[in-house]
Amino acid sequence: MSVRIGEVMIQRGLLTAEQVSRILEDQAKRHRPFGELAERLFGVDPADVEQAWVEQYASITRKVDVRREPTDERALRLVDRRQAWQFRVLPLRFDGPELMVATTAENLTRALRFVSRCLTVPCYLVLTEGAMLGEALARHFPMGGLNASHLDGPISATLGLGTGD
Repeated sequence: MSVRIGEVMIQRGLLTAEQVSRILEDQAKRHRPFGELAERLFGVDPADVEQAWVEQYASITRKVDVRREPTDERALRLVDRRQAWQFRVLPLRFDGPELMVATTAENLTRALRFVSRCLTVPCYLVLTEGAMLGEALARHFPMGGLNASHLDGPISATLGLGTGD
């Protein structure tokens, strides 16, 4: 059974059980996303909603070993080296009409934003360990001496951009 975002928010002390019930009642009437209603009705910070969503998604999505997953050249060509390293994404292959993209739990939000805004095919994300992702990025998207150890640092340092993402 999947973890519900309301349960995550209760566990994190962002909402009470009564507040979650109120949101669910409102959601049934208005058909709006839970997080949006939590923000509007109870002032939950959007960053906290996003973090709760990441925790929920990470608990239900598949975990993969990218060293053992087959990769498809067509999928790899959908991103360039800089995008792969900057957004910490590894397009693996097409699964029917959808593109399977690997990232880490720590980079899930960044990866989701990238695939939803920049890729023109439907995607879903799977999770892998940082060291495995770094090794795979170095193999499939070699870039100026970057290696798996660079995945632990800030994006800007990885790409030599100075400060910020």
